Amino acid sequence: MCGFVGFTNSIKDDGSILNIMMDRIVHRGPDSSGKFVDSNVALGFRRLSIIDLAEGDQPMFNEDKSLVLTFNGEIYNFKDLRKELIEAGHTFANNSDSEVLLHGFEEWGEELVKKLRGMFAFVIFNRKDNSIFGARDMFGIKPFYYTFMGESFIFGSEIKSFLDHPDFKKELNEEALGHYLSFQYSPTEETFFKNVFKLPPAHYFTYKEGKFDTVRYFRPEFNETSGALEYFADLTDAAVRESVKAHKIADVEVGSFLSSGIDSSYIAEATDVDKTFTVGFESPDGDRYNEISYAKDFAKTIGVENISKVITPEEYWDSFATIQYHMDEPLADPAAIALYFVSKLASEYVKVVMSGEGADEFFGGYRIYQEPITLTAYDHLPFALRRIISKICSYLPKVHGINYLIRRGKTVEERFIGNANIFSFKERNKILKSEIAKGAPEPKVLCDKFYKEVADKDDITKMQYLDINMWLMGDILLKADKTSMANSLELRVPFLDKKVLELAQTIPLKCRVNTVTTKLALRKAAEKTLPKRTADKDKLGFPVPIRVWLKEDKYYNTVKAAFESEVANKYFDTKLLIKMLDRHRAGKEDLSRKIWTVYTFLVWYKEFFGEKV
Repeated sequence: MCGFVGFTNSIKDDGSILNIMMDRIVHRGPDSSGKFVDSNVALGFRRLSIIDLAEGDQPMFNEDKSLVLTFNGEIYNFKDLRKELIEAGHTFANNSDSEVLLHGFEEWGEELVKKLRGMFAFVIFNRKDNSIFGARDMFGIKPFYYTFMGESFIFGSEIKSFLDHPDFKKELNEEALGHYLSFQYSPTEETFFKNVFKLPPAHYFTYKEGKFDTVRYFRPEFNETSGALEYFADLTDAAVRESVKAHKIADVEVGSFLSSGIDSSYIAEATDVDKTFTVGFESPDGDRYNEISYAKDFAKTIGVENISKVITPEEYWDSFATIQYHMDEPLADPAAIALYFVSKLASEYVKVVMSGEGADEFFGGYRIYQEPITLTAYDHLPFALRRIISKICSYLPKVHGINYLIRRGKTVEERFIGNANIFSFKERNKILKSEIAKGAPEPKVLCDKFYKEVADKDDITKMQYLDINMWLMGDILLKADKTSMANSLELRVPFLDKKVLELAQTIPLKCRVNTVTTKLALRKAAEKTLPKRTADKDKLGFPVPIRVWLKEDKYYNTVKAAFESEVANKYFDTKLLIKMLDRHRAGKEDLSRKIWTVYTFLVWYKEFFGEKV
């Protein structure tokens, strides 16, 4: 696991600018660094040594040094690919997975990416024709950002590394703020920095003579087959264990995160690690926000050590600005801070951890996926009538039960934008001052292209597909990568594997979700080796007591000061922000997620744009 940064060398850098840019991401690779600079390109690399500790440094070259590689990630099938390439006549200089990319590109060209099993973002510079080839893994586990500014094409693992480039112009992309207020993350290829983009998951690009082209090389295809639950449970167990075995390849010790739920528990048991790591929160509500006791009990049942930490409110709030800096873009998921602390804890003992991200999206784990099949007498009314009632209710005060009537009069394409839906289109435009932010399209417009790709599928599959393409990359994997790498820790996600997905795409709906529970096949698979209470436990997902803290004087006043700041007044109707904060404190309405989303943006803005909040 590493980080890289590069640019086409129109500024004729001797390496000094590149060094500064590399220093911005030293947390991604504190073990060593390397660079390649010529009149056409500058490539910088920071390494966290995991495989082939002695020989895996980068930038890395092929035999005649015509190709130069910088690579972030792990290729889990590199030994099989290496064998195939040796049989084809290639000569390897080391035992790293990185070198497979160089020889694989020589042998297969752009088709290389379709053969890779792993998490990756990389660039290969061809010194013969000054072209650059780059790619990102099929799920977006590893980040890749790029921009064109001045005469330079700049790219890398983190946006913050761009800030020191002399051609880089730092401007806020106000349209992203409009999107963010609904999704709680930045959901498009555009970022919060104007003219800076994300390379989407499952895409590669070519850059030559100023021309930049991207190609999508993979997309999920759900085509369920027939079979009983036990049959798919057996296949799931086999696929997960095979993936865990592949993901465990390392020349350093591997640990595992552990909560009270099925996903991390299943991975921890299957990985057979020595150490697991858990965090919980100090809160007046007690164990509601603390999974440590559950995790320790489970760790005992599988005979492994559990190392835990209780996060105090002071630690949570004091670390928040630093964490938003590491995110590059504002992310209003309160669980990101928990993930930062458990990563920090784990990094004191190991360099690599396993984690359970992806299980919910692949196997149907979120409770909201039950919505299309959880029918009441009201659902038997004609849809046209429910639609009229929904529209009327959308103009009424938000009292208990009214959101149900609103949602039941909409199609899944209209009501579901992912696991977070913070501000409605009307709500966000009411609190915004920025006309550019207000002009951002409605959330459903962004989702439409993905819904069209699965127009013939059932509603639950549509929801899963949308989450795989948006929520997974924009929220789940963003916080997983940035919080772990902030602590120089490699996080691996065995559920997010191409072979696991190949199976998950065939599991029939009846084996994914019913009205009683979710993730049926995965739970049945886990029951083979996990206690039933663990396999059946509902998802909590790092519960954080934001709702409670915002009612306390100290944190209420912290947020209020931010809401009354010059920056807040620049982008928002501050009177409405304070009203929202006061309604929450008075217990009239739980507005904690809305409050936190705005507050997160203001804290992030201060980190990158330096204006007082």
